[in-house]
Amino acid sequence: MKRWTLLLLPLLLLLALAPAAMGDTLDDIKERGVLRVGMEPGYMPFELTNQKGEIIGFDPDVAKRMAKKLGVKLELVSTAWDGIIPSLMTGKFDIIMSGMTITDERAEVVDFAKPYIIIGQTVLLRKDLAGEVTSYKALNDPKYKIASKLGTTGEFAAKETFPKAQYFSYETEQEAVMEVVSGKIDAFIYDSPYNAVAFAEKGQGKLVFLDEPFTEERIGWAVRKGNPKMLAFLNNFLEEIKADGTYDKIYTKWFKDDTWLKELQ
Repeated sequence: MKRWTLLLLPLLLLLALAPAAMGDTLDDIKERGVLRVGMEPGYMPFELTNQKGEIIGFDPDVAKRMAKKLGVKLELVSTAWDGIIPSLMTGKFDIIMSGMTITDERAEVVDFAKPYIIIGQTVLLRKDLAGEVTSYKALNDPKYKIASKLGTTGEFAAKETFPKAQYFSYETEQEAVMEVVSGKIDAFIYDSPYNAVAFAEKGQGKLVFLDEPFTEERIGWAVRKGNPKMLAFLNNFLEEIKADGTYDKIYTKWFKDDTWLKELQ
């Protein structure tokens, strides 16, 4: 996914101030006996909160397998998106597993494992525009109001791809989607997995889903720099769960089946 960070200088400063670990993060996790994972539980279906207040989703399920592989307990740390990289840098958790897009800017301050999924930006369109807008390209017009979530790759893509349109940013995905449903906004620009779920959950008969991605984004796990053993473990772990079918099982559960939506009602 998902998201795009502008605050590069402050993050570079945090990198300089980050706690110097005695060893690699992998050693710290094993010694502590707990894998601490940072995520913002609002990005369906990567991570979300169910009726019981539990964090569920694709990333939490993968994190459970990761902790089991390490032989440690799992702690999911709910963190606001705008503070997720700073929180990693200051040692609040060991790894970010939150549908984070790999960007050059972020790679200046964190290290990414190999991408575990590739997604793209898509469009949720106001239903009244179904016959008028049949391609994302048509939205690059001053008469259209488009939106995305503040500080994300969706916002970056919207501004870059549709410079002539009127742009509005929102604090949450849900708020922006509801603005399209109500007709206040013409289109919501966001990651394909989230838009697919939002359309299935709220958009039937209310929205049009232009589901062909117009960008390509690599999603990866992020750790503090200077942790080669942790990175090697993550890359090997990803290869293993893809080879033994675990990855496909979890992917199908969250991206191809909508049974989990019942946990939100």
